[in-house]
Amino acid sequence: MRRIRTRLIALGTALTAALPLALTAPAAAQEGTDAPSPVAVEEGRLGLAAPREILRRSGFDEVGPEFARGLAATRSEGSAKRYVVRAGRALWDRAVDRVQGRGPMGGELSRDDDRPLYWARLEMTRALREWQPSFELSAERRAVLYGALERASRGEDSIELPPGRGVTRVLVTGFDPFQLDADPRRSNPSGASALALDGTTLRTSSGRAVRIETAVFPVRWSDFAAGTVERTLLPHFRPGPRQVDLFTTVSQGRPGRFDVERTNGAWRGGYPDNARESRTETVPIPDDVPTVRPQPQWTRTTLPYEALAGGATGPYPVHDNTEVTEIPAGGTEPVKRPDGPTPGSTARAGGGGDYLSNEIAYRATLLRDAVAPSLPGGHLHTPVLEFGSGNTDPKTGTVTDPAFVRNRLAIVGQLRELVRTAVTAGCQWPGA
Repeated sequence: MRRIRTRLIALGTALTAALPLALTAPAAAQEGTDAPSPVAVEEGRLGLAAPREILRRSGFDEVGPEFARGLAATRSEGSAKRYVVRAGRALWDRAVDRVQGRGPMGGELSRDDDRPLYWARLEMTRALREWQPSFELSAERRAVLYGALERASRGEDSIELPPGRGVTRVLVTGFDPFQLDADPRRSNPSGASALALDGTTLRTSSGRAVRIETAVFPVRWSDFAAGTVERTLLPHFRPGPRQVDLFTTVSQGRPGRFDVERTNGAWRGGYPDNARESRTETVPIPDDVPTVRPQPQWTRTTLPYEALAGGATGPYPVHDNTEVTEIPAGGTEPVKRPDGPTPGSTARAGGGGDYLSNEIAYRATLLRDAVAPSLPGGHLHTPVLEFGSGNTDPKTGTVTDPAFVRNRLAIVGQLRELVRTAVTAGCQWPGA
């Protein structure tokens, strides 16, 4: 998920120009105001033709109505919370099972598709927002239910890595689709990869078992500022029998290539998120999570970038990206540096830009540095997932095509091999 130097920037620039008032929208609705919450902004796209077709052709169009009926049957806040968590996890499990080939397809949309999860979750959050319970429920308590639904339906609260020295534990994260005002048909190969890899076991060339767990994060500045990344990752970064041995955050980046992002910057560049909100500021770190003080301007990957860029992992080239944008020490204007930041500089873009992909990489590696500095981890950018040559116009195009599916499968397959390569080169275990 990269804001700069992609073929999508023209569309993004047009979107920014078209929505000047949305950029100052509040992070969440306040009682007594008409300001929509970030999730409600995303729900507003559900009436478009593409989301309706994606839900219908995957069989996920039944998820929202079923959830609304179950919610209406609850008779207390406690039962509602239990139901919301159960339904959220069921949605995540259903999406994982569909992508991994378990159970019925539910429609003719290809199994590898990440979009049914995204749009079905929004149908559930809309049902939760519109629900009129038979008991008293404050806006604050309803927000707690929203949070529980979000975490459960994203796999954030069901990461379960096995203990023991006989298995290598890996955590991979992806993102929702984004830039949906420009094209609501979009898929995100990082999210598709998370669904394809969750709960799977790979084998290295030596026969070592590699267990992978995943989660998918929202494309919303406000959620990141609230600490959703740190609270999801922290239990698995802390030392202990289930501590991860390697992690990688993943997002969509440049056309035609993977990138291993060497350096991450502490700067939010302001590009609108899925809620049409913009944030331009130093990355804010929550007070209640472990961190490094004073907050550094830069963090760095500890993934084995030379092995990843030098291996034969699939059809796309893999680049070791070292470029950043900084304000040099004593300077006032941003400068691009092809070989990483200079001492004392101020971040304006990491290798992964200044959007949420850079931010998740910065947050994850900063948390690593605070609790487990030797842990191999960093960020991978996938190629941009493109539609076929005759299907590029969202006004006339279809929600899928053979090239679109082939491209997504190729990206997911190569990411799996990159994880295998990273484990082989970056992890140490007895007998290795």
